[in-house]
Amino acid sequence: MTIQRIKSGPRMSGAVVHGDTVYLAGQVANQSAGKSVTEQTQEILSIIDSLLTEAGTDKSKLLMVNIWLTDMNTFQEMNAVWDAWVSAGNTPARATVEAKLAAPQFKVEIAVIAAK
Repeated sequence: MTIQRIKSGPRMSGAVVHGDTVYLAGQVANQSAGKSVTEQTQEILSIIDSLLTEAGTDKSKLLMVNIWLTDMNTFQEMNAVWDAWVSAGNTPARATVEAKLAAPQFKVEIAVIAAK
């Protein structure tokens, strides 16, 4: 079975396709870094949409999502954006936790696994 790597770099790939499963690396908001959780979540979900499209799938086929927030007090703010974006009737398994992220300007990180 082949492995396809999308947006591959020296440290990681943005996405990896193996068989009928697509694995996305944790995505952060580079353009809106330092801005609100709402803006960062919107940007991240847009990045996820693009990577899923490039991998030949879409958000209706999400299987598992992991979300990291630097402050759980922003859970509802993030969920407001998530709820407007997620495919109705196709919600994935999901975990959301509070964690320190790679750099202080990042408030949200999201990683997903999807079917093709």
